[in-house]
Amino acid sequence: MSGGHDALKVLGFSGSLRKGSFNTMALHAAQGLAPAGMTIETAEIGNLPLYNDDIRAAGYPPVVQAFRDKIAAADALLFVTPEYNYSVPGVLKNAIDWGSRPPSQPFDGKPVAIMGASGGVLGTARAQYHLRQMCVFLNMLPVNKPEVMIAQAQTRFDAAGNLTDEATRGLVRQLLESLRDWTHLLKRGRAK
Repeated sequence: MSGGHDALKVLGFSGSLRKGSFNTMALHAAQGLAPAGMTIETAEIGNLPLYNDDIRAAGYPPVVQAFRDKIAAADALLFVTPEYNYSVPGVLKNAIDWGSRPPSQPFDGKPVAIMGASGGVLGTARAQYHLRQMCVFLNMLPVNKPEVMIAQAQTRFDAAGNLTDEATRGLVRQLLESLRDWTHLLKRGRAK
């Protein structure tokens, strides 16, 4: 369903700051598996200050404003989240909190894809459902299928951090194709 469409700019977020993060590896894999005409840029979230509404009220710090501008400029978003204590990591929640404030909240109406990797058997299912709840409140529009929950991640990546599991690679590819199609559908609807 491509052809004739402008290039899609996707902004990707890894919810983990760890150097050997399976989620960052999954985000890098997604960059290589993106369909033709889609580019995925990585957002830096580890340098954002802890959210404080007094700071926001005084004016967004430059690093936060740059982050918000990147969200606004993206056609779609890709969240890759680990699961900490049955939910999204604080660093990702902090980034969403900064991005979600007025004026002109940049998450509003954005098409979103969600995936995650964990060493356990549920593959970040609970964190992804919490993230979907945030999407509802912020009017982000997530793709529903496929759900990409990379369980037992230590068996799906090689020592160099490459996603080697073919079934998982296929699911990530499908998710990105769904995000592409969903984004084009939403753009067409808005153009009417």
